Amino acid sequence: MFEKSTWIRLPRNVVVGHGVLDRIGDVVGELYLDGRPLVVTTPTPRALAADRLRAGFGELGIDPAITTIETATFSAVEDVLSAADAANAGYLIGLGGGKPIDIAKMAADERGCGLISVPTAASHDGIVSGRGSVPDGDTRHSVAAHPPLAVVADTELIAAAPWRLTTAGCADIISNYTAVKDWKLAHRLKNVEYSEYAGALSQMTAEMLVDRSDSIKRGLEESAWVVVKALVSSGVAMSIADSSRPASGAEHLISHQLDRLTPGTALHGHQVGVASIVTEYLHSGEGGEWRRVRDALAGIEAPTTADGLGIDGERFIEAMTSAHEIRDRYTILGDGIEGTAAIEAATTTGVL
Repeated sequence: MFEKSTWIRLPRNVVVGHGVLDRIGDVVGELYLDGRPLVVTTPTPRALAADRLRAGFGELGIDPAITTIETATFSAVEDVLSAADAANAGYLIGLGGGKPIDIAKMAADERGCGLISVPTAASHDGIVSGRGSVPDGDTRHSVAAHPPLAVVADTELIAAAPWRLTTAGCADIISNYTAVKDWKLAHRLKNVEYSEYAGALSQMTAEMLVDRSDSIKRGLEESAWVVVKALVSSGVAMSIADSSRPASGAEHLISHQLDRLTPGTALHGHQVGVASIVTEYLHSGEGGEWRRVRDALAGIEAPTTADGLGIDGERFIEAMTSAHEIRDRYTILGDGIEGTAAIEAATTTGVL
């Protein structure tokens, strides 16, 4: 008897394009959200876009409350919940990059209210996914939460963000290429449940950026459009799978270990990008497609070496050989790789 079932939570509306931040009132109207919104942001996006966002509520006669966080921590989630209570907020809006959107996502899930994601940079696929990432001491927690009800991604605003944030978002998507290979490997060897649809969507998204990397240019709004659409696709793939598996494999484990060993040195997207070069080599060897991954990263001016990340070679090898300890997720790293194998992969691919 067939008893399988699934519950896929996806954003109701995804609004992407030039000047769409000014349409935030229309988005809220279509969602039939009640009450006063609480905007969760950090100092820089607050200065850049908070006034414009608030102006978008003028025709609705609503004055959004705003709370500013400094860091992504579990205590910040509690602070947002307190601010939501004080404002009697009916729903939350995450305005900014990864920190405010992830914290708003987790707070909205805890409060049982809706969330609208308003990214000001295309730095990672958390803008639409149902997961939040929070550092805690020397580790990082990936916390399940409902995805946003809507995403409002203004490409004019995003194109003006620091270029390194956009290249980090591109690298995060390109790393899906090896994440899907790890997922398939875990399915074959450990009987981990695999979604053909989610895997195909994630791989297609990575392939699209690899194939079009030469068209991703600094200061070009069309580039922001391509990257945002790819980030949305990646987030949708995770929602379909109800797992971060479509976008997180060994390359993410290595990145998380680098966060422990060299905290704050490089952006998450750049770290997973470089790590995907070596994990592709581990999957396919010298004749594999690691050069394609490396060249795509180089084409968007993202780092392709440990030195480019600002990370010492020994630390990078240490991360490779210990990353399997991060979480119980089977990847090409298995139960750990030897130092000599890690050095060979990193030197052959030019990462060291």
